[in-house]
Amino acid sequence: MPAGVKAISTEAYGSSAWTFTGKINAKKDDGSDTFFFLKTAIGDEGSIMLRGEFESSKIIHTIKPHLIPEPIAFGQYEQATTPTFFFLSEFIDMETESAPDPDQLGRNLAELHKESQKTTGRFGFHVQTCDGRIPHTVDWQDNWPTFFGNLLKGIFKIDTEVNGHWPEFQRATDQIIAKVVPRLLGGLTNNDKPIIPCILHGDLWEPNIGKRNDTGELILFDASSFWGHNEMDLGLWRANFCQHLRPSLETYVDSYLRHFPAAGPEEEFYDRNRLYSLKATINYSAGHPGSITRHTAYNNMCYLCEKYAPIEGIDKYDPALDPIITGVGLLPDFEKRD
Repeated sequence: MPAGVKAISTEAYGSSAWTFTGKINAKKDDGSDTFFFLKTAIGDEGSIMLRGEFESSKIIHTIKPHLIPEPIAFGQYEQATTPTFFFLSEFIDMETESAPDPDQLGRNLAELHKESQKTTGRFGFHVQTCDGRIPHTVDWQDNWPTFFGNLLKGIFKIDTEVNGHWPEFQRATDQIIAKVVPRLLGGLTNNDKPIIPCILHGDLWEPNIGKRNDTGELILFDASSFWGHNEMDLGLWRANFCQHLRPSLETYVDSYLRHFPAAGPEEEFYDRNRLYSLKATINYSAGHPGSITRHTAYNNMCYLCEKYAPIEGIDKYDPALDPIITGVGLLPDFEKRD
């Protein structure tokens, strides 16, 4: 605990499919009450997840202190029989059920991205981060297409290990990484200059976006960051399991682009958005075996291959299987898993 604070009690608080979460009730030396949010996980996987969140939150909090709960500590319990790790942060009383306000989300996210730009930086992160329990491939790279291609390779590999080999899916995957990624992401510009890495939240969807109960202001949490192209944070919004962001995708995107215009070529923004969505949908498939999101990702890959790098041996894109067109979503599965 921070100096001058004594823990009084703990209670279960919130929910998570991959960790255990709670609230610590404490008192300061002056007798006033204070509270903290605690997240725990076990084993090497738990260490990677929570350290990644701690390091991600530190960077975001440094840039925009009111946008994410203040991270306080990451560490390992000394007396646990099983290696158990914790992440301690400021406790924020919030609600997460309602749709995020488009103006608040667009403005705050754009400000985070713009204020974090590193003109001499590289793409990657200094520790491994995770989306759920799935590790990101975040090794440092000098260019964005290489980094994003490696990120996809890592997720596709885990998905295949979990869900089995699917020849058409593999062909589409190989073509996306070899041809579509360089075509869509090579040569991106902002204001006629090459894109600059900025800090990404890394897992930005409704369950990780809240509203402070005291002020009504937007609050983000569960970050799994890396330095990348700012538009990447918007890719998840078109995923099947987004209950608010996907049905109103253009509204949320337009609110963001008012503050941080699309990279050039601007006319390819939504194709990049479709490409960036693959990370989220394949990641969900790897964490939830048998999920329909694997088929959604495949259909999106078919669309991108047809348009930018045609190849034999895969299916034609089917608009009837596209949740952006049909409006048919997926109720997220938050069941706790071992």
